Formats: sequence, structure tokens, C-alpha cells
Amino acid sequence: MKVSKMTKGLWLGLALLLATSAFASKKGSLQLSQAVNVNGKQLPAGDYTVKWHGSGTNVQASIMKGKNVVATVPARLVDLDRTPGRDASVITGNADGSRSLTQIRFSGKKSALAIGEEAPKAESSEASK
Repeated sequence: MKVSKMTKGLWLGLALLLATSAFASKKGSLQLSQAVNVNGKQLPAGDYTVKWHGSGTNVQASIMKGKNVVATVPARLVDLDRTPGRDASVITGNADGSRSLTQIRFSGKKSALAIGEEAPKAESSEASK
């Protein structure tokens, strides 16, 4: 009887641990040293949290400042050749002189978020490998 209860407790603990790690893997940090455009909105320099939802490679990313969502954008999870040692963002210059966020890379994670127009391009470049 005691072994049965202990086994159930271990399974419950394992399930909670796996659920927590799966949830944590869909969240990361974003530090911007300059203002950038994201899905038509300009984000000032600062520290943000990025959360994404969805299954597979197509996700919906929410960029948050504190508890407030400041931008929501479709994104694609893309595999990286190397795991970055720190958080990083890829910013592209636009013809009008503005800058757009095109990718977010997270420390210790083998995948990155391709943002906006970059998301479909990431799929085609991954397919050509």
C-alpha cells in the first residue's frame, strides 16, 4: 500500500517537473539597445520578455514589457547551428532608415524565433539544407 502511494507521488512529481520545463521553454528574454519596429509597432530600447504559443514551428509570439503585451507577431521556430551563449536579437535596416526585429535568439536554446516577414524566409532556407 505504501509503495503504491509513493509510486503515485513520484509520477505526479515527474509530471509536474516535465510540465514546468515545457512551459519554461516557451519564454525568453529580449534586450534591445535601440528602437526597432515589430509588426508595425515601434519598441523603444529596453528589456522585454518574449512568450510564444503554438505547436510545431508556427507560433504566435507576444513581446511583453513587465506584465503588458506591447506587440504580438506571428513567428517561426528555426533551428540554429550552434546554441548561443547569450540572448541576442537580429535587427535589419529598412530603406526608410528604420530598423526591424527579424530574429530572437535565446541563451542555451538550439532554436530561435524568426519574426514577421523573416518567418517564411526561414522556412525556405531551412528546406534548402
